[in-house]
Amino acid sequence: MTTSAAARTLVIEKEMPHPPEKVWRALTQGPLIKEWLMDNDFQPVVGHKFNFRCKPVPNWNGLIDSEVLVVEPNKKLSYSWSSMGLGSVVVWTLVPTNSGTLVRMEHSGFAPDQVAAYNGANYAWQKFIGNLEKVVAGLQ
Repeated sequence: MTTSAAARTLVIEKEMPHPPEKVWRALTQGPLIKEWLMDNDFQPVVGHKFNFRCKPVPNWNGLIDSEVLVVEPNKKLSYSWSSMGLGSVVVWTLVPTNSGTLVRMEHSGFAPDQVAAYNGANYAWQKFIGNLEKVVAGLQ
């Protein structure tokens, strides 16, 4: 009998000195998402299929196929994330704190043998979340 190893999940948490409503705007408005993540045709509607788009590179068309899975305004957002035949899920959770918002990003579904994809996602999400914080800070 064989058992499969559990899928890996990347979790990044960062407290931002902004209210959840402000962070939510940056997570759910297409032009703002483009500023910190990628070009997109996102809409915060459960079931909406959309793409994140960036510059194609050899062996990749630059598209991430996604679908909105959960929308709980100012609290939780989730979407699928499918690229190069690998499917995963991203969940954003916003928790109010005394000084702002705890932003939790959870990217799950990395198979145990997808070490390069997991490491690449970790690197990219660190950068993206830094960009997110800059975009949120610039909002009125």
